[in-house]
Amino acid sequence: MTYQTVKQPRLADVITERLESMIIEGSLQPGQRLPPERELAERFGVSRPSLREAIQKLAARGLLTSRQGGGTFVTQELNTRYSDPLLEMLARHQEFHFDLLEFRDAMEGLSAYYAALRSTPADKALLVQRFEELEASFAGRDPEQEAKADAAFHLAIAESAHNVLLLHTIRGIFHLLEKSIVDNLAYLFEKPDSRPRLMEQHRALLEAILAGDAEQARERAHEHLVFVEEGLLELERAETRAQRALRRAQAHGTP
Repeated sequence: MTYQTVKQPRLADVITERLESMIIEGSLQPGQRLPPERELAERFGVSRPSLREAIQKLAARGLLTSRQGGGTFVTQELNTRYSDPLLEMLARHQEFHFDLLEFRDAMEGLSAYYAALRSTPADKALLVQRFEELEASFAGRDPEQEAKADAAFHLAIAESAHNVLLLHTIRGIFHLLEKSIVDNLAYLFEKPDSRPRLMEQHRALLEAILAGDAEQARERAHEHLVFVEEGLLELERAETRAQRALRRAQAHGTP
């Protein structure tokens, strides 16, 4: 009987795989600077030549970049490589707004579900922090700042789900998510009751995740996005009625 030789993995390959995993899971984020080589080697318990070889491999794959005298960084462009011209086009066309809401309903419902099941104490602390930042921006009545805080809260939920495909999908459309929320808030600012309702929904979503109630968390995420969609449909119907009335007035020669 012939036995295949069991090959011991090279240390540099093990380090490469570990660093790649940290990038995928978000422990190392696009644009983030790696610790100095000596410190990183000590953390991994490896020699500096092995670490240097791993870094060179990741640089060749486009995942890390080195700056002369400035250190080594996770490639900033990883933030944008998921996007394409179609996503940029969607951001400019309001008629696809409801498609984005449906997509968010599916993705964020899953994120909330798994966040309730898997979030760690550190994840929960960050969720509470992001919610408090959202509350503070709500008081400021600035749609753009509120949208950024809102999107950051939803992204923190995706991070807490500990599913890398969910996380990178939501990260990939983050700019669309922010624009969507800005547009929603611009309309909701005109309706006094709407924004407090949104804050109540965000709080209920947070509480369900913190309580570990996965089904409740998914339902709260769905309820939140249905509320937004119904508000936008109401706005669309109002605009249609206004345009119809304008056309009738023009047809009858009314100034």
